[in-house]
Amino acid sequence: MTSELPGVLVVDDELRSQEALHRTLEEDFNVFTASSAAEAAEVMAREWIQIVLCDQRMPGVSGVQFLREVRDKWPDAVRIIISGYTESEDIIAGINEAGIYQYLLKPWQPEQLLLTLRGAAEIYRLQTENQRLSLDLKVTGPVMRQRVASKRQVIERKFALDTLLRAPDSPMNAVCDLLCKVARLDVPVLLTGESGTGKELLARALHLASPRRSEPFVTENCGAVPDQLLESELFGYKRGAFTGAYEDRVGLFKQADGGSIFLDEIGETTPAFQVKLLRVLQEGEVRPIGAPRPLPVDLRVVAATNRDLEADVRGGRFREDLYYRIAAITIQVPPLRERPMDIGLIAQTFVDETLSAAGLAPQRLGHDVLSCLTAYRWPGNVRELRNEVLRMVALADDGDLRAADLSPRVLRAAAVEQEPALELLSGLDGDLKTRLDALEARIVRESLVRHRWNKTHAARELGLSRVGLRNKLTRYGLDKD
Repeated sequence: MTSELPGVLVVDDELRSQEALHRTLEEDFNVFTASSAAEAAEVMAREWIQIVLCDQRMPGVSGVQFLREVRDKWPDAVRIIISGYTESEDIIAGINEAGIYQYLLKPWQPEQLLLTLRGAAEIYRLQTENQRLSLDLKVTGPVMRQRVASKRQVIERKFALDTLLRAPDSPMNAVCDLLCKVARLDVPVLLTGESGTGKELLARALHLASPRRSEPFVTENCGAVPDQLLESELFGYKRGAFTGAYEDRVGLFKQADGGSIFLDEIGETTPAFQVKLLRVLQEGEVRPIGAPRPLPVDLRVVAATNRDLEADVRGGRFREDLYYRIAAITIQVPPLRERPMDIGLIAQTFVDETLSAAGLAPQRLGHDVLSCLTAYRWPGNVRELRNEVLRMVALADDGDLRAADLSPRVLRAAAVEQEPALELLSGLDGDLKTRLDALEARIVRESLVRHRWNKTHAARELGLSRVGLRNKLTRYGLDKD
């Protein structure tokens, strides 16, 4: 059985010296001994030797001469000279000709000897690891390139303009057509629209459709951080530029060099910061904080905001020159309530992704769920829709996705939307009795929707008998549903 201890070859023509070295090293190393250079060469050829500890003065072949041979035939072995003589010629020859790691003097100290050989063993390990990693890099280079290319293809398939979810009659079709035209031109684009409408998704799709698709796409939310931190994030800084700047940091503008940068919520920046941002966009260069000179950058800027920047310009809250610099092309992203035909597609995609991630079987959304989702106005847009889907999947019993598991606000909207024939529910107008009847009808309708029109469960929840519930359904015209 091969020992896991590092192999050390002790070459010394004095037997007592061999035995002393063997006793000192045997607990930490697998020790081999030889009395001459010829005998040592046989051991080197037969055993796995990592360290050679050789006496300098030996009959016939000296230690330097033997280690020079070792360097030629077994270059990975770490070579050490041990001698009772300190002639400078021997030391220089050992370094230049034999490439020795250390020149130790007799009499040696056990602690110092062990420390030296442990260092030599670590040198050998690092050499071996370096060679292995170098070989791995050569072998895995093509593999890594293929993996990077495959991941880039996955990203392009997922975020490309033609893969964005939308119905044939969706308003998003016009948006995507415009983005496709703009992508070919290297001009700044401003995306406007409510929060949660997918502006960052469109910005990434724009980048992937542009000639810069193979370069970086970097994002920053300008409204999430204060000016000083935003400046250091975007422009970078030099070590010592301010308290806490312990090392150089490359800013996001420089990281995006050659590609695109997405500046979300740009309308939340202050006029002071807008001046600095304008200079970067005008000059095509960025100066890290504390740097003596600016650095050139070549990138495309895609900005986004949920504010009316034109009104902010008129009110003096946003610089006019910066506005025209970032808004060469302005694209309005419609909110989800103006895209009811897309809600089912998006919701079903969220369901598929959530169930797949949880290892659950796929499931189609029922008509009752889709009706509730379509009736709601979605002030939080796609982000709110995703949360509703997650809620519904989390609360589902036996994997059954039900309208009853939607948020009460979604159900209330569905109850009002799905009863246009009832004048009672068009608003709470009229005298007290009329308003109370409208509220009661709305409550009954909501309870029935949540219980999937199971009258027994709805009656139990409302504290009514089945006959009482049937009378109210007839009274309010809900039995027609």
